[in-house]
Amino acid sequence: MDVADALELDWVVTRMNSKSRNRICAIAATFAVATASLWLSTGCDSHSPAQTASAATTENAPTFAKPVVPANPAQDADPADPKSFTTTGPLVAEQQADISAERDGRIVNIAVTIGDRVRPGQLLAVLDDRALRSACDAQQARIASAKAQVNEWEAEELAARADLRRADLMRADKIISEEAWEHAKYRVDETVAEVSHFRDEQVAAEADFKTANLQLEQSRIVAPFAGVVGRSSVRTSQQVKAGDVLFWITAESPLLVLFTVPETAMAAFSIGKPLELRTVDYPGMLQAGRISRVSPVVDPASSSVQVIGALIHPSPKLKPGMSMQVRLAP
Repeated sequence: MDVADALELDWVVTRMNSKSRNRICAIAATFAVATASLWLSTGCDSHSPAQTASAATTENAPTFAKPVVPANPAQDADPADPKSFTTTGPLVAEQQADISAERDGRIVNIAVTIGDRVRPGQLLAVLDDRALRSACDAQQARIASAKAQVNEWEAEELAARADLRRADLMRADKIISEEAWEHAKYRVDETVAEVSHFRDEQVAAEADFKTANLQLEQSRIVAPFAGVVGRSSVRTSQQVKAGDVLFWITAESPLLVLFTVPETAMAAFSIGKPLELRTVDYPGMLQAGRISRVSPVVDPASSSVQVIGALIHPSPKLKPGMSMQVRLAP
């Protein structure tokens, strides 16, 4: 800045009123105080503002308890002693079956109810079979008619063949014309064709009768084996379709128990090993059993094998479907 500019600036400042000068001085003083405060706070505290904020955030953050993983009962068993392993499984009978309708129809009779004991072939229920009986009767009449026609045309065939033999002799002696001989031969061919036709009709009628008779037999729902009716889902006049389950029948003996054991313990559960079975339904009951079958494969999803145990002299209190606690006998 040259001398002229300096003199001009001094003149401008001198002409400013005292009120403006006081305002400028106050602003300068305020800025000086703020600067001094910032320098003091920085010099006295060795942590940066960012570090201070981070420490405050960490100090106020909530704490969470570490989750507790529940114990696995199978893992709690002593791996050195497979007899300490206990599992559960259902009781099943050797024979169990859902009895389904084999054709569409309407229930007209129910012969058993839940809890009834049944014999093999015993009637359980009946579907309306009036139309099928009529169809069977019609097919039987058709069979009889076809048989009668076959017999009649077979007799005609015999007569026609006899006429043809005579015509052959007369033709050889030039007694009849060629046209008369051809007529006798045509008569034989006609009777043979009619016999074949009515035999085919008889075969078709017999096949239709077998179909109608099979459907008629399917109208009778019977027990496939001896057992007890465990469930019934049918009522009189109910319309059912082929495949609808109507009854559930289970045999009462022999009783089996199905259960699984982990791969780590399967060596101890071999065929013939004795079992101890208990049930919460009868706490004081101890039922003996024996391993009868062991699956030859390990289920990769659960790392376990399927085992089947047979009950020895099962208590009459035990029923198929009950849950049993199973372990190796000591």
